Amino acid sequence: QVDLVESGGGSVQAGGSLRLSCAASTVTYSRNCMGWFRQAPGKEREGVASMHAFGGRPYYADSVKGRVTISRDNAENTLYLQMNNLKPEDTAMYYCAAGSGPSCWFPPLPSGFASWGQGTQVTVSS
Repeated sequence: QVDLVESGGGSVQAGGSLRLSCAASTVTYSRNCMGWFRQAPGKEREGVASMHAFGGRPYYADSVKGRVTISRDNAENTLYLQMNNLKPEDTAMYYCAAGSGPSCWFPPLPSGFASWGQGTQVTVSS
């Protein structure tokens, strides 16, 4: 059973936009913290954005702050990542992840998230 399924990746030119979606099973979505991570070839997986199910300030990595918005539709068990003004350095595999509430208290670390999707590729050309 796949608990998290990402979609919306693709290839765009620099300055373009993409909206990633993550459909979650009800059990997985019940975890209070959900986030987006990315991993470029040869680099470690890094947290991009996260947010708690019950509100509070979302977290954004400095590298994407001002260009990315995370949101969630609790009625649809879906997490989104709107990415604008994309840059070539945003090229990576993007993963959706779910964790317990405390995972949202700090900048997201992969170790704090127990459920992961298969990823969706984002490629930005200059």
